[in-house]
Amino acid sequence: MRVYVPLTLSGLAEAHRTGELGTGPLVAYAVTPALREWYLSDDIEELEYAALNRAALASLRLLAADAGATRRRVVVAADVSDGAVSAAPDPGSDSAELGEVRLAGPLRSAKAASVHVDSADAEADVTAAAEALAAADGGDDDARLVVEGAEEHELLWYATQEIPNLVEPGH
Repeated sequence: MRVYVPLTLSGLAEAHRTGELGTGPLVAYAVTPALREWYLSDDIEELEYAALNRAALASLRLLAADAGATRRRVVVAADVSDGAVSAAPDPGSDSAELGEVRLAGPLRSAKAASVHVDSADAEADVTAAAEALAAADGGDDDARLVVEGAEEHELLWYATQEIPNLVEPGH
């Protein structure tokens, strides 16, 4: 199963250094029955893109909680066995949690298939979105538009061999 793990650049640097993404349980996103039902598509590429975007929003939440983090959303795509994943609690009507899954333990960086990161030109919009996120969650329509401004930036695809270039100064 392909899962999408939300991170920050500092979290990606830590994963590169230790060889593991987090200590578990990890929140990730995947094509779940609830996501399929919500998205109304059978196209697996569209569904995986939706799961990636859910993880990008979760990365934005990580940035909102860490004022010192570089303002770029980061998502690691990884392949894991179906047994390594458990469904998140029923999201009910909260569409932000659609596609959310849990990984019981740490995820070895070697399982990563690719990394998706905002470009430098997205930083201003991502910064504004991180600052507006709480208000957007509270129903503020203007704040939602700010968050959507960050979501309009496509995450760039990187091969796992490029991680050092993303996280190590001077690369």
